[in-house]
Amino acid sequence: MSSMSRRQFMQLLGASAATVAGLGLVGCGGSSSSSDSSSDSKVATIKERGKLKAGVKKDVVGYGLLNTSTNTYEGMEIDLCYQVAAKIFDVSYDEAKSQGLVEFTDVTPKTRGPLIDNDQLDIICATYTITDERKQSWDFTDPYRTDHIGILIKKGSMSTMADLDGKHIGVSQGSTTKDAIVKMLEDQGISATPTFDEYPDYPSINSALDAGQIDAFAMDRSTLKTYTTDDKELLQPEIEFGAQEYGIATKKGSDLSEVTEEVVTEVVSNGWIDQEVETWGLL
Repeated sequence: MSSMSRRQFMQLLGASAATVAGLGLVGCGGSSSSSDSSSDSKVATIKERGKLKAGVKKDVVGYGLLNTSTNTYEGMEIDLCYQVAAKIFDVSYDEAKSQGLVEFTDVTPKTRGPLIDNDQLDIICATYTITDERKQSWDFTDPYRTDHIGILIKKGSMSTMADLDGKHIGVSQGSTTKDAIVKMLEDQGISATPTFDEYPDYPSINSALDAGQIDAFAMDRSTLKTYTTDDKELLQPEIEFGAQEYGIATKKGSDLSEVTEEVVTEVVSNGWIDQEVETWGLL
């Protein structure tokens, strides 16, 4: 065999090996594509995992509260998460609860969106107000509950919204509260320009109010109920403003979005939500 023929032989052998390897890669690629397709389904991922990962509040009485004595979460939104799990796993609500089909993580207004984006959580059910801006980044169900903004103050410290002029109002980072108050003052024709101080969580705002570092604590009334004591009251509660429509948030374009919408539609139409409002004594 000449040098040229040996070279040709080796080239032919290499080409054959490449063809076989290429076929193998095609097979792997097909399998990978199928796997990717499966992973694109949030519902399928949750079923394979065996639990729904839900972001909830841990400090809002009646909605999402971590009971430190039992180390369990309780409230209307906690129950709503079990309704979603029941739909996904095709079991009853009671079975979803007894089997612990939801894994809860407490979230803040600042963390809830990113935790959906990076797939650490499947849903956010945490007094999450639906806005047009947020709907550009995440899917939301129709509202399951509508609340309003309240302004909590030390009793006797102020009497009208006009007294907010020059005062410091504590609000939560990433919330819509500041904009709602500014709009309310404009709509009511009230000449007041307060300063807004942002805090990472509700207990921090409440502590600042107690310590006199701020003059008021503004948030959804459902949240403020948790912090209302004998020496605190709502400022002009008859002024109802800043309607906050709560929805369940999911990743944009996720097949899970359809499931959560079905659940919310069902629990609102069949009166389950109304029962929960009564059970948890919501405002």
